[in-house]
Amino acid sequence: MEIWINPRCGKCRTALGALDGAGVEYTVRRYLEDPPTAAELVRVLERLGLEPWDITRTDEQAAKDLGMKGWPREEGSRDRWIAAMAEHPILIQRPIITADDGHAVVARTPDALKSVLP
Repeated sequence: MEIWINPRCGKCRTALGALDGAGVEYTVRRYLEDPPTAAELVRVLERLGLEPWDITRTDEQAAKDLGMKGWPREEGSRDRWIAAMAEHPILIQRPIITADDGHAVVARTPDALKSVLP
């Protein structure tokens, strides 16, 4: 299991605490320091069953600078969204947990977090 975190994020710290409390083995990826590539983002999106705009933090300054709220949310625009997240990892919603069984969640809610715990 791997968790993508920003250590300053309260939801990330909550998720780490839940994983520790459940005794789960996991790897931490500080995605701001070790940004995912576009290919990694594509794989994670497939596992999440989401589109890039579903996990983009459009209120971040980088998104505002790029005008992302006005970008089309359609298949033909996926690569543009993914490239922006790869270039500006602050745009990626967090925490993202990729479970060993193949699924992944954006663990911002208690229910999403519970779905990856034993």
